[in-house]
Amino acid sequence: MAWAILVGAGLLEIVWAIALKHADGFTRFWPSVIGLVAAAVSFVMLSSALRSLPVGTAYAVWVGIGALGVALAGIVALGESASPLRLGFLVLILVGVIGLKIVEG
Repeated sequence: MAWAILVGAGLLEIVWAIALKHADGFTRFWPSVIGLVAAAVSFVMLSSALRSLPVGTAYAVWVGIGALGVALAGIVALGESASPLRLGFLVLILVGVIGLKIVEG
C-alpha cells in the first residue's frame, strides 16, 4: 500500500509542477490553487508512505516520478526538446526508480 501511495504522490508532483508553470508566478488564480493543493496533498501522501518505506528510497522514487513525468509532459504538451541525449537521461531516471522498487520490494 505504501508503494501505491508513493506513486500517487509522485504523480501529483507532476500535476503541481505543470500547474505552477501555468500559474505565471502566481498571477493566475486557478492554476495557482491547483498547484498549491496538489503540492500539499503530494507532501501528505509522501509523509504517509514514509511510515513504512526507507526515506532515501521513497524520496528518490518520489522525485524520480515527478522529474520524469514533468519532463515528458514538457516534451509532449509544451514542445520542449526531445533530443536523443535528453531522452537517454530520462531513461536512466526510470531505470533508477524501477531499480529502487526492486531492491526495496
